[in-house]
Amino acid sequence: MARRTAGALLLATLTAVLGAAPAHAEGYRYWSFWQRGAQASDWAYATQGPGTLRPADGDVIGFRFAVSKDSADAAKPRGAAGFDAVCDRTPAKDGTKRVAVVLDFGTPADAPGGEKPPAGRTACAQVGTDASAGEALAAVAKPLRYNSDALLCGIAGYPKSGCGEKVGERGEEKQDDGQKQNDGEKQDDAGDDEGDEGPSAGLIGGIAVLAVLGAATVWQTRRRRRG
Repeated sequence: MARRTAGALLLATLTAVLGAAPAHAEGYRYWSFWQRGAQASDWAYATQGPGTLRPADGDVIGFRFAVSKDSADAAKPRGAAGFDAVCDRTPAKDGTKRVAVVLDFGTPADAPGGEKPPAGRTACAQVGTDASAGEALAAVAKPLRYNSDALLCGIAGYPKSGCGEKVGERGEEKQDDGQKQNDGEKQDDAGDDEGDEGPSAGLIGGIAVLAVLGAATVWQTRRRRRG
């Protein structure tokens, strides 16, 4: 009888723990930041935020709005426009540099509720030689919106609200544009990976409880046999 009771308690606890384990977010909705040098043929996730990165004359910077679960999953800006194509009509000027800016507002599937992503576009920012990527972006894509942690939340007024919020649950199929990008990133500003790859604290605690209950069951069974 004691064995059955302990076994039932063990099963009930396992069910409760697994059922109560918090769901992990599938991803985060945010603007990711990319860069491409004059000689680079593909996008690389920026290792600095737009407020500190200082692109050189002839560089290309890109911003993509999408839902991504971590840096390796982040979607690149679409399109292959290079510096020459974007800045060919902007003549060089002493004391300035030209930076090609690529804006990809993402897909309807990644848009916040009630909003529609604008069409992607490019622009040539002509800024001071010491200007940051953020200053280059501000020169061609105002209004920009930042949160209190200096995370870039909106570009050219899109989206109207929200900033790096969690979206969906693990196991859902993300509807993007068929792209699964694999680029090493930092999640510099967005802080987008909050330990999603590891077991939850609730699950670890539950396993510890189950271990204690299992040990108690064995001890009680042995004690009754000896008695």
